[in-house]
Amino acid sequence: MKINVMKLIRYIGFICLAIILTQIASMCKTSKTNNQNTLGNENKKEVDTITIKNDSLDYEIKILEVGFWGWLQTQRPRGFYSQPYLENWNWRYVVAYNIRATNPSRYGPNLYPRRIDYESNIDYGYEVNYLLFHYFKFFEQKYNQNLLK
Repeated sequence: MKINVMKLIRYIGFICLAIILTQIASMCKTSKTNNQNTLGNENKKEVDTITIKNDSLDYEIKILEVGFWGWLQTQRPRGFYSQPYLENWNWRYVVAYNIRATNPSRYGPNLYPRRIDYESNIDYGYEVNYLLFHYFKFFEQKYNQNLLK
């Protein structure tokens, strides 16, 4: 059986993204790890890992996606967008993403392997919303998708 490495990495990324928002508390602390420091070197195929943990360890977020960390460094800095702005866009993105995830025959199971559990009435904090918002932007750009079309 032949395994497509990029599909496997993408699948792992989406699984982690789905796990992201299952049990989120309002306060979070960020630790960032960049495997093999791919900043400025997009030709490498290492997976960038961003981990977000809250103080009580009720949840952990990991975004595993080649090139995400380097791409994030080129985007608007933290604090540019307000938290309500990010929450509004994230809710729209999650709804659109989940529609696609629940229709694999129409959208394919490779890009949308699992639903994302994100509740609009939970305060996930700024950092979670900032990274999720940018992950959706990265996802759209990298895989030529338009979730809100």
